[in-house]
Amino acid sequence: MPDRFMNGVVQPLFVLMWSSAFIVGIIGVGAAPPMVVLLGRYAIAGPLLLLYGLAVRAVWPRGRQLRHVMIAGLLMQIVQFGAFYTAMGEHVSAAVISLMQGLNPVVIALFSGVLGEHVSKRQWLGFGIGGVGVAFAVSDQSNFSWLGLLLCVIGLLGLSLGTVYQKKFTPTVDSRAATAVHQLVSAPFAGLLVLVSGDFHISDPGRFGIALTWMVLINSMGAFLLLNAMLRRWDATRVGRLFFATPVTTAVLAWLFIAQPLHPLTIAGLAVGVLGMILAARKAPAPRPEPIVAVPEPVRA
Repeated sequence: MPDRFMNGVVQPLFVLMWSSAFIVGIIGVGAAPPMVVLLGRYAIAGPLLLLYGLAVRAVWPRGRQLRHVMIAGLLMQIVQFGAFYTAMGEHVSAAVISLMQGLNPVVIALFSGVLGEHVSKRQWLGFGIGGVGVAFAVSDQSNFSWLGLLLCVIGLLGLSLGTVYQKKFTPTVDSRAATAVHQLVSAPFAGLLVLVSGDFHISDPGRFGIALTWMVLINSMGAFLLLNAMLRRWDATRVGRLFFATPVTTAVLAWLFIAQPLHPLTIAGLAVGVLGMILAARKAPAPRPEPIVAVPEPVRA
């Protein structure tokens, strides 16, 4: 694809697709219990991604590597989305959840010691600023829920720990195969959570079906394909910058499609939070090598 099309169409389309996940999540949770939404998403997306991986001849993990992929998948899918979807059921706004998810690079920086990386003062500053942004956005919610906020933190930790685990133990696994395994292994766990909750009632089958179709085709499939297309063309840092636009985009989409208000503190929190994300995502500059000073040999008589 030409660069003009990638820059002008693919990048904004990816941001819209990624941001829409929070909107359809709230629509889905409004029509069915959070764990039923989760089960439906993985039960459909998993086999479809498996077929896609087989069609493109993805390299599938085996043995110990497969176990590591499964653990990362459960952290990133069950813990993250299980907590986020339940937070949606607690009426946490799409903007706040998107901003919390966007702080993933900040939390990863805190765990950077596990990966042998250095956290710069700028990244610590970004962490603090990002936290202030979340506080602003959360404090502006009319139906504030401490449980909802705790669930957002759990979801963020699931995503960040899963990302760190994946980077440490499965850095070379084919991303197409890994994504399919993540969804497939999460489906039975989501089913178990549905049984434990004992809530199977779908109050609005039509809205549930529409939300589920969007989640599977647009969020699990379409956004994934675009992300891989961009990663094949550009480095991860350039692609990662697109996620800075998702909290604001999500807030605007939520205002347009599900009537979630944009109050001044919410807007301020989003602006401050995105600034923290940008600062925390910037790597510390590599230290300059010490200049080598040539020592003259002594003059021989």
